[in-house]
Amino acid sequence: MNITLDKNDEQLTGLLTVHLTEADYAPTVDKQIKEYTKRAQVKGFRPGMVPVGMVRKMYGKGILAEEINKMLGKAVDSYIKENNIKLLGEPLPVQSNVDFDTDKDFDFQFELGLLPDFELPAEGKLNVERHQVTIDEETLTQTNEQIARQYGETTNPEVSEAGDYLFGKLKKADEEGEGRTVLLPISKVTGDATQFVGKKGGDSITFDLQAAFGNDAASISNFSGLSKEEAAAATGDYVFNVEKVNRTAAPEMNQELFDKVFGPEAVASQEEFDAKVRETIQSNYDRESDGALNNSIVEQLVNNVDIKVPTEFFKKWLVRANEGKLTPEKVEEHYSDYEKELKWSMIRNKVVEDAGLKVSNDEIVDRTLDKIMGQFNMPNMPDEMRESMRSYADSFLKQDNGKNYVSEYEAILAEKVLENLRGKVVVTDKPVTAEEFRTLHS
Repeated sequence: MNITLDKNDEQLTGLLTVHLTEADYAPTVDKQIKEYTKRAQVKGFRPGMVPVGMVRKMYGKGILAEEINKMLGKAVDSYIKENNIKLLGEPLPVQSNVDFDTDKDFDFQFELGLLPDFELPAEGKLNVERHQVTIDEETLTQTNEQIARQYGETTNPEVSEAGDYLFGKLKKADEEGEGRTVLLPISKVTGDATQFVGKKGGDSITFDLQAAFGNDAASISNFSGLSKEEAAAATGDYVFNVEKVNRTAAPEMNQELFDKVFGPEAVASQEEFDAKVRETIQSNYDRESDGALNNSIVEQLVNNVDIKVPTEFFKKWLVRANEGKLTPEKVEEHYSDYEKELKWSMIRNKVVEDAGLKVSNDEIVDRTLDKIMGQFNMPNMPDEMRESMRSYADSFLKQDNGKNYVSEYEAILAEKVLENLRGKVVVTDKPVTAEEFRTLHS
């Protein structure tokens, strides 16, 4: 057997050629044919008594092809590992005209996509902004309204009043179909709110959507389910078909409400309740801000690290690896996204290798236990109970052939990579309001 690799450094590709002679595969093929004679069932012969020559004639070509295929797989894998070749995807077999009936020597070729070496930016060379969210009164008001809707008593009066919600279908005036189901808050209408008052199920309201909500795309998006961009473009008359009126009486500010919202005895007064609401909102925005910061770090690295990609091979490999799901046309259409994902994967792997990052089994199990306890709203579960839940966590991680285990492993590793990178970039805090943050990251 002889293996050669012809590299194209400019295109970052390689052509791997495996040359097999009869001496390479004949012993293995002969052995398999002899093994097959022991179990071959041919009319006129007792089991195990079929002549080797007959088995070779009947099944030899199939056995030869199978054994050569196995030999190729092992040979190519060994060559790549022994020569420390960094590959994009897997080797792609080159179509060849092989005649197993007459040929004795064979040449098989494989296209390789080669991943280049690259360097990460020096520490402190990249700058990213972290949005430090300040909670404003409007955000607090919206949150308290949500709490009131969730925990207050809801009725369905026959006729709407200011402050009610109209449940029904919204669509553009000239649009076909029923439209989208929405819950329209009359209190948020800054234009002529009277057109929504005194309405009942079965009524139809035609109105200018932008005028009703003061051209505020955020307000339109919040109740309609449209994106900010779609909401800003939603001009002209819309039709709202009322199905019912929702009216919610605000719940009493008492211990029962405090316990429902935050758990037993977490807060004991309205002052503590208000402070806890603010703290919870701030915590949520801080978490979202951290997520946005991570996205910025990824984007900065992908855009600034000089990584050359074997483009044509990558496109071909994407189609082959996703046969029946991706077409060459689809790959071309979304290629920039695929390339960004590839570059980030390469950067992430380099960070893992350079920093020696690892994820232990205990970390995976502990993270799973934390999630389970969170679902039961028991973040401070006693150690004895936590240990008793370990078998449940193990069972969960083994489901779907270990898919959950791999998922948790990847999530923890990704966090470690980003934590490592955060220590190497310059992070500048920029104060923003909650509304500005929602606009920036919607």
